Amino acid sequence: MSDTPKVGPREGSLEAPTRHPVPWQSPAFYDEAALFQELERVFDICHGCRRCFSLCQSFPTLFDAVDASPSGELDGVPHDAYWQVVDHCYLCDMCYMTKCPYVPPHEFNIDFPHLMLRAKAVKHAAGRTRLRDRVLSATDTVGRLAGIPVVAEAVNAINGTRAGRALLAKTLGVHADAPLPKYHSTSFRAAEARRTPPALAAEPTAETRGQVVLFATCYGNRNDPALDRDLVAVFEHNGIPVRLASRERCCGMPKLELGDLPGVAALKDANIPELAALVDQGFDIVAAIPSCVLMFKQELPLLFPDDSLVQKVREHTYDPFEYLMLRHKAGKLRTDFRQPLGKVSYHVPCHLRVQNIGLKTRDVLKLVPGTTVEVIERCSGHNGTYAVKQEFHEHSMKIAKPVVARVAAAKADHHSSDCPMAGEQIAHGLGDGRAARHPLSLLRAAYGIGDA
Repeated sequence: MSDTPKVGPREGSLEAPTRHPVPWQSPAFYDEAALFQELERVFDICHGCRRCFSLCQSFPTLFDAVDASPSGELDGVPHDAYWQVVDHCYLCDMCYMTKCPYVPPHEFNIDFPHLMLRAKAVKHAAGRTRLRDRVLSATDTVGRLAGIPVVAEAVNAINGTRAGRALLAKTLGVHADAPLPKYHSTSFRAAEARRTPPALAAEPTAETRGQVVLFATCYGNRNDPALDRDLVAVFEHNGIPVRLASRERCCGMPKLELGDLPGVAALKDANIPELAALVDQGFDIVAAIPSCVLMFKQELPLLFPDDSLVQKVREHTYDPFEYLMLRHKAGKLRTDFRQPLGKVSYHVPCHLRVQNIGLKTRDVLKLVPGTTVEVIERCSGHNGTYAVKQEFHEHSMKIAKPVVARVAAAKADHHSSDCPMAGEQIAHGLGDGRAARHPLSLLRAAYGIGDA
């Protein structure tokens, strides 16, 4: 056990938290003995504080292990339990951004998510990553294979049967009850390449250039093309030209959550030069998935702090509703809404909350007459892959339970989340057949644009 004094939350720093770059390319980063020394230091402080007990399963796992140890302290906890804590962390960042009083610039210098990232990277570099986890993180490859017409039909059919789900559970460890996304044989990017966009020329503002590159994302491209179509429709309705990059790979978030940092670097090398060149041509960048936006805004800049192209992309990447509110601030957003939305129960995903941009989705939806928005700021427990894994699904649903209860109690006309996977998780918890509607779909319906 470390000699770190037990300090209460009241003695934490009141200064704004700051993030340090992740020195993942240093050999010392992968020193397992040094890693465990830091894990012991941080876990001992967490044990003395326990503010984060309700956030995710990592902290109850740690605290239960401490309480069950012979000494009732961290020195009695076996190192196997440390890895269980690491495996339950899905890098939502909520402990860092909303709970921990000891984040930098506090002298304790605790960044729990990035310590978990380091542990995941050590585990991955040592070759201890499961095949199932490598498959689930290979979103580009899986999407291309599952997008072949006959394969897409087969995958969707298998995913929709008890026998098929039992097979997935046995072979890949995918929980039989976890909702799985469908695959579309015609990707969004393929369909968009055949479309002739309207000739538009939006006026720039002090904070927006008025023309955007849409980063389609793996999910929007193969699993939910309607999501990206809704974004394009809303932006073009506001006179904003939308184009795609000539090529696009996964943003890298699934690889990051796995600790595969060389894999993140390879995806960065594929995406960033293309996006940076488009920034040089006068485009801003938007993506409909909060995790992808966060990857470009925060994680890649912290992993590659000296890469000028990464920093350039960071400066011009926006959440779509952040972008629309900046346009509204300048008087450039259309408010000729035709359809009220009624009551919307709106869940704010973790990876949107940690961008520190405020509740821009709520603010845009509230512009629609006849619309009220009830905000739920709590984790859904999905994380993209955590909720579908056999050993974690029940924990994910426990984390989602308060969100599901809030949505059920709201009796709203619509329930919605910026993260479509979180929306599916909530709908799964509700179990009443009501599907979530993405805020972009709701906004498109409010404008009265066809096919919403």
